[in-house]
Amino acid sequence: MNLRPLLASLALAALGSAHAAEKLTVQLDWLPGGDKSFVYAGLKQGYFAAEGLDVTILPGRGSADAITKVGSGAADVGFGGISALMMAAAEGGVPVKAVMSLYSKQPDSLFTTPGSGIKSLKDVAGKTVATSTFSSSNSLWPVVLESNGIDPSKVKLLKVDPSTLAPMLAQGRVDATINWVTVAPAVQSVLKQAGKDLVVVPWTSYGLDGYGWSAMASDKLIKERPDTLKRYLRALNKALQFAIANPDKAAADLKSVVPEADVAVIAAEFRSSIPLLQNEITQREGFGKFEPKLLAATWGWVAKSMDYAPAKVDPEKLVDRSFLGK
Repeated sequence: MNLRPLLASLALAALGSAHAAEKLTVQLDWLPGGDKSFVYAGLKQGYFAAEGLDVTILPGRGSADAITKVGSGAADVGFGGISALMMAAAEGGVPVKAVMSLYSKQPDSLFTTPGSGIKSLKDVAGKTVATSTFSSSNSLWPVVLESNGIDPSKVKLLKVDPSTLAPMLAQGRVDATINWVTVAPAVQSVLKQAGKDLVVVPWTSYGLDGYGWSAMASDKLIKERPDTLKRYLRALNKALQFAIANPDKAAADLKSVVPEADVAVIAAEFRSSIPLLQNEITQREGFGKFEPKLLAATWGWVAKSMDYAPAKVDPEKLVDRSFLGK
């Protein structure tokens, strides 16, 4: 019996398997919350596998942490607020590019309760506000206040562990917290146990425009594995569209990996992120795009917040648009 054709077939199959098992490490900016359920849908619905990718998802501790890990090679790709990438660039640079816009509107907001006396941003003077230590919102907070005629020094700001924000608000230990609107359902769930309601004050209602959460990749991956990145973004886009159409199924996909997750809360969180993913900007520019004028506006907010010279960073050098739509 001539075994050569069979061995050749097995060799080809092995090569195909090796290609299908190409490893890619994805760094989240935070823990696996509802806004990230589409990433798990990509995993469980087979979108990454269909592109020949063996994806590992890692939890993070904020945008700056995620960008640092992607830049250092601890992860290949990741997610984070593009403002954090701009700050990293201004502080000396990091070998990371934003390769797909996810939120074309800023997610930053103030969470409070009806009894706090805060009905608008202008009411925070004299109040105590808690925020996550590594949140990308922190740099924008003072300049958003100033642009609305509020002296930041009149607000007591506490930087705490993110897990303590909702309990502190529920217990009345602070008047408000800084969060992304995407976590409103989870915070509402905590407040409900204390018999309180959640009031969300989005900063977009007070002039904050620009890009927010973005998909990022290391310069090393962009240079050495461009086809891998192209396939990853294609799968990620499919996973997003699936999650938008099926928030409950995407939540179930996340729960299959994170058993302690509450499917109802996870699905609600993702639904709250959809207006950031799909809106008049994405309809005009296309999903994932970085429109130059809005990108420049984003840098303008960051430069103001950090007192950087406007020319210190060229935001166009922090994005790579070549992997979208191909």
